[in-house]
Amino acid sequence: QVQLVESGGASVQAGGSLRLSCAVFGYSYTTLCMAWFRQAPGKEREGVAVVLSDGNQSYASSVKGRFTAPQNNAKTTLYLDMNSLKPEDTALYYCAAADWGCSWQSSDYRYWGQGTQVTVSS
Repeated sequence: QVQLVESGGASVQAGGSLRLSCAVFGYSYTTLCMAWFRQAPGKEREGVAVVLSDGNQSYASSVKGRFTAPQNNAKTTLYLDMNSLKPEDTALYYCAAADWGCSWQSSDYRYWGQGTQVTVSS
């Protein structure tokens, strides 16, 4: 069974950078895509980045140009590199994986990590 574990969340000053990691445990050869979602208090969960198995990456407009989501070659770790952080980036960040769908809808994703908190102060 696939298990995802996020780490790297922290409190950081606006304008700073942070790297989140998502460790992938178990066989993932059927995984079609992985993604990062985030959820702030009182707001709906929103997609941040979607990474297809062919390496294609797409990003939400709110983070485009500031965030990237590379994988290591073995695809055992998915990262979220966050730069020029803003207070509105404050949220609980989740790693997710799917074997079909791969849209921006959270319901497409079968596997989820427990979340890691990112807090950006002004």
